[in-house]
Amino acid sequence: MSLRAAVLLAALAAPSLRAAPAAPAACPPGKLLPECRIVSYYGNPLSKKMGILGEIPVDEMLARLESQAEEWRRADPATPVLPALELVATVASPTPGPDGRYNNRMPDALIEKVIGWAARRGWLVILDVQIGRSTVRAEVERLTPFLERPHVHLALDPEFDMPRGIRPGKRIGTSDGEDVNVASILLSTIAARGGLPPKLLIVHRFTEPMLMRRERIRLDPRVQIAVVMDGFGTPALKRKVYRVTVSNEPVQHAGIKLFYKNDKPLMTPAETLKLEPKPLVVIYQ
Repeated sequence: MSLRAAVLLAALAAPSLRAAPAAPAACPPGKLLPECRIVSYYGNPLSKKMGILGEIPVDEMLARLESQAEEWRRADPATPVLPALELVATVASPTPGPDGRYNNRMPDALIEKVIGWAARRGWLVILDVQIGRSTVRAEVERLTPFLERPHVHLALDPEFDMPRGIRPGKRIGTSDGEDVNVASILLSTIAARGGLPPKLLIVHRFTEPMLMRRERIRLDPRVQIAVVMDGFGTPALKRKVYRVTVSNEPVQHAGIKLFYKNDKPLMTPAETLKLEPKPLVVIYQ
């Protein structure tokens, strides 16, 4: 037997020294942004039209979110991924209701149910608020018992923040930097009082007027603010709107919403990671 053949046989017989695949990076306890990326499903279990969270059976939805999160882990192994459920907990309404708020507050039992789905998996919950003609303070204070939990966070949707005389759905609403400050102060107070990790505050936006006077937004170490580009369309259009509403008007952290049905085609994680700044909050509707 030649020396080359003997060496080859010995190598084949030896135990493999190939390294095992590295485990996915884990998000440090109590950390959110920028150490981790949040990948969320949006909607309401009472509606099949508001987003993926309510569109398909619960077990299928949860499994699909875990699979979607895994795609992001593979696309960016250096950034741990935290799955989340974004529940529209206050839904804008075209009718005033008995109190004139032009919104419908979801029952506590429904909010508890969604929180339970996430808690059993160690995921986050984001309570999304469509103001209608109410106020940020009134709607956030109503959710305080839920926001006092470490893994429950908040989102504001200015699209449905309407001035007097305009019904939700008639035109795109608008919020002000001071509205964001109101929410941030309330979240900061909750976090300080409970000794909680920082709270996440998402602000949805797909037009410039949806967030006026953003330069007035005051940052707080107990609150992490992410402006999420919330428009649908082609990848070229989404990149343009992201540039206008997120890149060119930074607040703190960046995010984007991706639409399974309305984006043509849906951007992949690899494509989305080419945006600048890279989104740290990714919401699927």
